Amino acid sequence: MPEDLLSLSSRLLSGELSMKDRPPVSILGRTELTEVADGIGFVESFANVVALRADAESAGGDSSELVLVDAASPFHATAVHSAIRDWTQAPLSAVVFTHGHVDHVGGVGEFEAEADAGPVRVIAHENLPLRFDRYSLTSGYNGIINQRQFQLGAPLFPTEFRYPDQTYVEQFSLPFGGENLELFHDKGETDDATWVWSPERRVLCTGDLFIWVAPNCGNPQKVQRYPVEWAAALRKMASLNAELLLPGHGLPIAGVEQIRVVLTETAEFLESLCTQTLELMNAGARLDELIHTVTPPAHLTDRPWLQPTYDDPEFVVHNLWRLYGGWYDGNPATLKPAPEAALAQEIADLAGGASVLATRAAELSAAGEHRLAGHLAELAALAAPADPGIHAVRAEVFGTRAGLERSLMSQGVFKWAEHESRKIADSPKD
Repeated sequence: MPEDLLSLSSRLLSGELSMKDRPPVSILGRTELTEVADGIGFVESFANVVALRADAESAGGDSSELVLVDAASPFHATAVHSAIRDWTQAPLSAVVFTHGHVDHVGGVGEFEAEADAGPVRVIAHENLPLRFDRYSLTSGYNGIINQRQFQLGAPLFPTEFRYPDQTYVEQFSLPFGGENLELFHDKGETDDATWVWSPERRVLCTGDLFIWVAPNCGNPQKVQRYPVEWAAALRKMASLNAELLLPGHGLPIAGVEQIRVVLTETAEFLESLCTQTLELMNAGARLDELIHTVTPPAHLTDRPWLQPTYDDPEFVVHNLWRLYGGWYDGNPATLKPAPEAALAQEIADLAGGASVLATRAAELSAAGEHRLAGHLAELAALAAPADPGIHAVRAEVFGTRAGLERSLMSQGVFKWAEHESRKIADSPKD
């Protein structure tokens, strides 16, 4: 018997269950389909897929019709296709891409390859093809990001993309059975985001504008995100009084009040970070002061759906600085800096050698001063890049940091540094 996803999500929202019991972001993903309402299939996967079916009678014709909101990652496409086809054989007429991240756009080909497949129309915002163009230019870099972020054995990123057949600018109505699906564009995690509203069914598909964790709005390895517009989009969605919310990651949510709360409080979370950051920027503060001063609203930090397990609020501050202030951080020494290795060597010489820096890094780490320890361990390794003993310390410092971090973004970077140094520290001696 399939899980009652709506009951499960309600228990998570209330705190009866921990988010650790059902993490919303898992690279393994699930691929089961649950019919969460009449004619609405929800495939919970690494990136969710929503299947909307209009039956023959409601469509005013002789056959049913199927529309998908998102199309799975390339790695889960076959399993998602099977799950949907076990639920319905209705012909697929359209797919809406909520944005161009590869975990949402990889499965259209599975449906187009069906023996009796008719034309499938893919609809997306006008910025989405530009994203795919950029991905083609930076496929190597994006592969390295995925390798580092998810601790993969090798770089991994697709090189072919299913471009949309039709794009829109601000709003688009998609006829579907006897109703219209309303598509809206708002910037948020991406500049090509679409959210979908079914007025007839009172169903809201948010894409990644809501994903059961603190908004992914500062990812340090990715392009610009848009927290101000994101918060505005959440408030627009909250005003609709939806009865069913189907997110891009994580479980569906039922109930007007529950949906209103998660959307408005996520908006408030972002708005507070934006307000604090801009106040300090307008007062002339450096980036360093911002990232050590701005914090999320205290009354929201215990919300199950706002935990920093993927992104980190500190990274959102970095992203806001980049959005409003450019890349200069306010420190004149970093405007046109010396090579990092040259600076590290100079500091090591002043300290009495790279080993002195490494020893102090280990002491600071043991004392819980993990940020300072990271600086000194990195300086030591840059000053003595082939020294196994120094790299053993660097590995220990960043391994400890990875174990203490909650956000996947931080864990990925720190584990990567640890693995880099382990290779040198454990290399055979001559």
